[in-house]
Amino acid sequence: MCRLFGMTGGGNAIAASFWLLEAPDSLSVQSRREPDGTGLGVFDANGCPEVHKWPIAAYEDRAFAEEARHVTSTTFVAHIRFASTGAVELKNTHPFEQRDRLFAHNGVVEGLDQLEAELGEDLSLVHGDTDSERVFALITRRIERADGDVTAGLVDACRWIADRLPLYALNIVLTTADGLWALRYPDTHRLFVLERSAGGPRGGRHLDAASAAGSIRVRSGHLASRSAVVVASEPMDEDPGWRLLAPGELIHVDTDLAVHSQIAIDRAPTRLLTLDDLRPQAAASQDAQPH
Repeated sequence: MCRLFGMTGGGNAIAASFWLLEAPDSLSVQSRREPDGTGLGVFDANGCPEVHKWPIAAYEDRAFAEEARHVTSTTFVAHIRFASTGAVELKNTHPFEQRDRLFAHNGVVEGLDQLEAELGEDLSLVHGDTDSERVFALITRRIERADGDVTAGLVDACRWIADRLPLYALNIVLTTADGLWALRYPDTHRLFVLERSAGGPRGGRHLDAASAAGSIRVRSGHLASRSAVVVASEPMDEDPGWRLLAPGELIHVDTDLAVHSQIAIDRAPTRLLTLDDLRPQAAASQDAQPH
């Protein structure tokens, strides 16, 4: 499955270093397929989004993706892509940017003709071939219908998808310069949240966390003395505070690092897909890593 990561320092900018891929051996020992893209989304000092992403179509692309990225931002979203829909190209690599928001998704949504019809003129927000970018466009459309309320728009869009489209999973991280949202739906893939106090559980410790598969690593000296909230596909260190989101749970982390939680979707999808229902490429992408 694709790897999701989100982090926010609330109103405080955090300096952090990201390794979105490590040495090739760390993945090859998994006896799993190689990733198809990596991406990192941040916001500059003026609150403008910046996206750094690399499709991995050749050895040179992979070598570039393995380099450390040193960035400073109030919020972060990172993604490791195993392609389910769309070719291995820059336009299909997460995260996506729309209207000063950044978005990454893990899962598969089908019925894209119906989704495109619902988008209407807002299909112009979409530049690639993925289901993920189309889901994001629907969320953007519903946020605007809700007068800019991100939570309301996200809930409205995802309920529409759950009620009308075949889906396998709809795990989402969405960030703005001053907020982070994460949704786990239904219970196909896991998604965890960590409310990390300054210095971690023992105090005085910087953040140095990595996914078990060795595909996302983040280090931040600032977090030895500052608090943060982290969202990830799996617990990334030994902190006992990692909590698995409930199926259908949406969290919103605000500028004060308060975590607002609700069950946004309290019912099963109208048509929940299994791996056997998916095209071979999509099925391989969802089973590419342990979950």
